[in-house]
Amino acid sequence: MKKFLVIFLFFLGLVVFSSKIVFWTAPNPLQEEFWKPLVEEWNNSHPNAQIDWKTIPAAGSSEEAILTAVAAGSAPDFCTNIFSGFAAQLAEQGIIIALDQEYGQEFFNLVKVRHMESIIEGWKLNNHYYVFPIYSNPILMWWRKDKLQELGFDKPPRTYSDIYKIAEKYANPPDKYAMQVVQGRNWWDRWFDFITYYYAASSGKSYIDTKRYRASFNDEYGKAVVDFIYTMFKNKWTAVEMGNQFSLSTGKALGVLQGPWSLNWAKKTYPEVYKNLWISSPPVPDNYSGGSIKTFADTKGLVVFRHSKYKKEIFEFIKWVFENPDNDVRWIEITKMPPAREDLTTNPLFERFMKEDPYFSTYAKEVGNAIPPALVSSTIDVQDAMTVYLIEPLMYLKSTPEDVLNKCVKEINKILY
Repeated sequence: MKKFLVIFLFFLGLVVFSSKIVFWTAPNPLQEEFWKPLVEEWNNSHPNAQIDWKTIPAAGSSEEAILTAVAAGSAPDFCTNIFSGFAAQLAEQGIIIALDQEYGQEFFNLVKVRHMESIIEGWKLNNHYYVFPIYSNPILMWWRKDKLQELGFDKPPRTYSDIYKIAEKYANPPDKYAMQVVQGRNWWDRWFDFITYYYAASSGKSYIDTKRYRASFNDEYGKAVVDFIYTMFKNKWTAVEMGNQFSLSTGKALGVLQGPWSLNWAKKTYPEVYKNLWISSPPVPDNYSGGSIKTFADTKGLVVFRHSKYKKEIFEFIKWVFENPDNDVRWIEITKMPPAREDLTTNPLFERFMKEDPYFSTYAKEVGNAIPPALVSSTIDVQDAMTVYLIEPLMYLKSTPEDVLNKCVKEINKILY
């Protein structure tokens, strides 16, 4: 009886004193490959802080899945795959914590150790930091080098006029177009077309004035971008639907905006096309006079939910992962996405990637020129409005570019007001 009582108390102790910390990560096979062994290693050495790791449940989007879980009272303790606008929404509703308030100097020490002191400033919301950024993906142009060289071009196009010259030589609708200008009709597609073009044209000016909470892209830069999109559709140098996930593979288009997450996929799926790429900055207006061309940063990070009882244990795990730069080395090896670090081009740990993979090197060098989306809680509604009032009228030539731009800004300001 005494032996049974000892065993019972032992297992009761495990139940009482061990923490089951729920951790969700992006439903992406490569990111799963990164996180799975790390969580297993942590759990093996931390019996009193066990992490219950899962991917974000299937839904229309990660944001939808997380909000559904919050409403149902089944949200995780901490979670990755959070973009800045969604973080703003969660923060305004008091769902996530400000990391600098909760962890104080420890948080800033970790930021310094991971060499992301400038990067983190792009995530500041109301003078606090709610997200620990994990990766930063500059969005760059992919061009078919072989076909451009056949047309007599010895470098990728830089300006809108350069693209027009290519279009005049190559476009032959419905079979061939100069480039894929518009990505699609989902709200997030605006990151990978209009917002990227606007950041490039404006040298990184925000399309939303987050102090006044007003749309700010009805300026000379916004006008240049909408004129470019309109011109491409008016002359049938691009199309609404390209009919292929990777239009470069068939030569239906010579250029398209892509993130570094496509590198592994393209290398495996279209090896011959992969070998014949020029990767360059997004196009800019002809009168562009800035320095390095800015672009959009598809950047996501990790948040801690306010309801969690395990905030201390969570931060110990975060430090355990991100204080070790070897984990960022693994991240690059698996995902080909640049970690949110400012030392990618100078740290010897990453030198081999810069030397061995010129495509990754190109992306890594642009991390400092990549700007996150505007931190507004109504991101989805704002970018849905961009689709309805900006992109679709330009695609279908329903109005003049200037009228389209002004109408879109007015409608977005109704949302922001």
